[in-house]
Amino acid sequence: MTALHAVDWLIILGYFAIVFGIGWWAYLKEKQSQTSSEYFLAGRNLGWWIIGAAVFSSNIGSEHLVGLAGSGTTDGVAMAHYELHAWCLLILAWVMVPFYMRSQVFTMPEFLERRFSSINRTVLSVISLVAYVLTKLAVGIFAGGVVFAVLLPDISFMGMNSFWVGSILVIVLTGIYTIMGGMRAVAYTSAIQTVVLVFGSALVTIFGLKALGGWHVLREVCGSEMFNLWRPMVPEGLKSTWAPVKEAGRMAWYFNDNYPWVGMLFCAPIIGLWYWCTDQYIVQRVLGAQNEQVARRGSICASALKLLPVFIFIIPGMIAFAIAKSGQNAVLQQTIFDAGGQIIRDNAQQAFPLLVAQVLPIGIRGIVVAGLLAALMSSLAGAFNASSALFTIDFYARMRPNASQKQVVWVGRMATLVMVLIGLLWIPVIQGGKGLYDYLQGVQAYLAPPIFVVFFLGVFNKRVNAKGCLWALIVGFALGLFRLAVDTPVKMLSNFSYAEGSLFWIVNNTYFQYYSLFITIMCVVVMLIVSYNTNVPDYSKISGLTYGTLTDEDRKQSRSTWNKWDVVGTVAILGAILFAYLFFRG
Repeated sequence: MTALHAVDWLIILGYFAIVFGIGWWAYLKEKQSQTSSEYFLAGRNLGWWIIGAAVFSSNIGSEHLVGLAGSGTTDGVAMAHYELHAWCLLILAWVMVPFYMRSQVFTMPEFLERRFSSINRTVLSVISLVAYVLTKLAVGIFAGGVVFAVLLPDISFMGMNSFWVGSILVIVLTGIYTIMGGMRAVAYTSAIQTVVLVFGSALVTIFGLKALGGWHVLREVCGSEMFNLWRPMVPEGLKSTWAPVKEAGRMAWYFNDNYPWVGMLFCAPIIGLWYWCTDQYIVQRVLGAQNEQVARRGSICASALKLLPVFIFIIPGMIAFAIAKSGQNAVLQQTIFDAGGQIIRDNAQQAFPLLVAQVLPIGIRGIVVAGLLAALMSSLAGAFNASSALFTIDFYARMRPNASQKQVVWVGRMATLVMVLIGLLWIPVIQGGKGLYDYLQGVQAYLAPPIFVVFFLGVFNKRVNAKGCLWALIVGFALGLFRLAVDTPVKMLSNFSYAEGSLFWIVNNTYFQYYSLFITIMCVVVMLIVSYNTNVPDYSKISGLTYGTLTDEDRKQSRSTWNKWDVVGTVAILGAILFAYLFFRG
């Protein structure tokens, strides 16, 4: 394994100096006012570029460094569908931002209270906090350990291997600047981290292609199938129709397949809209905008940046595959392929850091490692800050309404510290749980549908009420927890399986996206039935929070916040998405 040179270490140390310098500046800035608005939303004074970069940087975490590049190695551009969900951020910009900015809320559960009731706020807050611990913290720690294990495998400290050392460093260092400066530190460091990450990852693509021999060699070695973005969308052997395919006595659209077309077409957008438009982890950065115009432009900026991972993560994963398959690098070949020439899918998650270690020259390697650390740290910082805001604003501030702003900020810092400690306790679980990473990635598919339904139906339909919202959340989360309970023994216990054909076997073998789609449909049905059979909401109390209760003044105000350049930017992004689908067609 290629060791980091002194020049690389100087670049990495320089990156840390900048990050902690910004954290200290944000701390001094926040200390002057010590208000909850300053700590959790940076005083609602973030510019559109900072918001766009912060949203993008928070999203680019373990699922990209570990999962997305790894999927490029095993399946080519298939997972680019999720990155082309950049259009979801346009929905945030044009549909949801006006309602969020008009309500002046701190958290997404708080918006749900304004639209429906306090009990709905509490339910969503609890679920969100649990989900952040189970998913965002867990996968962030996992990725930190993997990156360090690949780049610095020989590091050990007090009996801990490189996985432990890397995980602890990422958690502790991220926790320090997040606790110090709150949202301002998270947002401004994210802006710097975005620049470092994009520049560094672009260098991986450039030097990787140079080492391989160019783009034409990549296409030749990978073949047309790996460059076919439409492959997950069209049933195998049935190119001219969208009908389900029955294969080997089963319906291919129903049971587990790598990338079943129905799931990609219908379910993936639901998860995307939940994540980009209603998740505290993402939307909190937008809530820090000065006004609706800045919030919209920040979302459009983030949408443009969101198109980049196809070229800075998926393509490098494919480059790693091509270099390994062509035998140009023994380490890559022995890691990614077994003796029989078959891909070792579990090892594909090492593709990106391996490419960094094996292909990049001195100095450039330091920039890219700093970019990897930037992605890991910004993702974790977002999780820490969002969790802190949820606990402090949605629980502590409501239980202690007379608490001073200074006390609220102090509790926010303590909540972040608790999340850091929980993260440290997660390390042995993550390291010891084989397959746990993939398992946790599916959790959001079961938690997203009820949240997506209550937010979007709540905005588009003024007739749905608090009781309908509550029952949709209860039914949706119950169905999600049921699936997790069924899946857990199969994932965690060796040689455990359900009797074929039994209810539990069917539930366990139903592809997670289809089960997620089932939850969505059930939540919509429940919310509409309960709402239309109970009291009509008091429309005066939800004025401006739904399309049906907007006033002429609300519409006039929103219209004044955008011009032709906002439209031009939006159309350009949609054009780029269309171009990607046309370019990657095998």
